[in-house]
Amino acid sequence: MKAGGPAIIDETAEGQGDGPTDVEAAADLAARPELRLWLRLSACDALIGQKLRTRLRETFDTTPARYDLMALLDKAPEGLTMGELSKRLMVTNGNVTGIVDRLVLDGLAVRASASYDRRTHFVRLTPSGRAAFRGMADAHQAWLADLMGGLEREEVVALLALLDRLKRSVRGGGR
Repeated sequence: MKAGGPAIIDETAEGQGDGPTDVEAAADLAARPELRLWLRLSACDALIGQKLRTRLRETFDTTPARYDLMALLDKAPEGLTMGELSKRLMVTNGNVTGIVDRLVLDGLAVRASASYDRRTHFVRLTPSGRAAFRGMADAHQAWLADLMGGLEREEVVALLALLDRLKRSVRGGGR
C-alpha cells in the first residue's frame, strides 16, 4: 500500500455493466481520501447526469440544457432576459439563443422586446410551455427518487448536510 492512508475500496465500482469504467474506478485505491471523495462525487454526478439525460431524451425528446432553461423560466413567470438566462445557465448568449429559438418555434415560449430598450428581449413560457415543463419536472423528480432509492431518507438528509458543509468549505477556501 502506498503512503497517504488506507485504501478505500468500492467493490461496486466495476463489473456492474453500467458502461465504461468511470474515472473513480480507475483511480489509485491508496489515494488520499480527499481525492477519492472528489472522484466519487464526480462519478455520481456523471452517472446521475447520464441517466437523466437519457430519460429526458427518450421520454420528452429534450435535452438537459432545454430542461434547465425551462426550469428557470418556470420560476420567473414575468420572464427573464436573454442575458439573465445566459448568466444563470453559465453558457454563452449563442447557446441560449438556439434553445430559445426552438422553444418559440415549438410554441413553448415567447420572446418580447423590453419597453425600455428594443435590444433587450424577455423570454417567458407560454401556458403550454409551463404545462409541458411541469410534466417534465414531475418525471424528473420521480427519476431522482428512483435513482436515489437505495438510500434511506435519513441518509439522504445526512448526506445533504455533509455536502452543505463541503460546499461552504470550498467557498471559504478550506480551513
